[in-house]
Amino acid sequence: MNFAPLPSVDVAAVPSDGFVLDVREDNEWTAGHVEGALHIPMSDFVARFGELTEAADDGRRVHVMCRVGGRSAQVTQYLVQQGIDAVNIDGGMLAWDGAGRPMVTDNGSPAFVL
Repeated sequence: MNFAPLPSVDVAAVPSDGFVLDVREDNEWTAGHVEGALHIPMSDFVARFGELTEAADDGRRVHVMCRVGGRSAQVTQYLVQQGIDAVNIDGGMLAWDGAGRPMVTDNGSPAFVL
């Protein structure tokens, strides 16, 4: 079988106003996340797929994020198969943090990657 390479981008290439989908679990999200990101844990993804399609119905590119890029790669592959313009963020939150990109928490505590 011939699989097309998974579309992916470096953290530096994600626009500051880009649409980020975070597929990490709740405890990872709580520790720190990208401001304005949509949070749908991979474990809930199929059940909550409608939330993503609603949020992305303007045709914006979806930048998929997890901790290091494995879970987000699976979700990106699924989205591309559904005809959605999605890219995997190489290196995930660890790369995001390493590049000094901003992170937030919902409770105001210092953000970190769990």
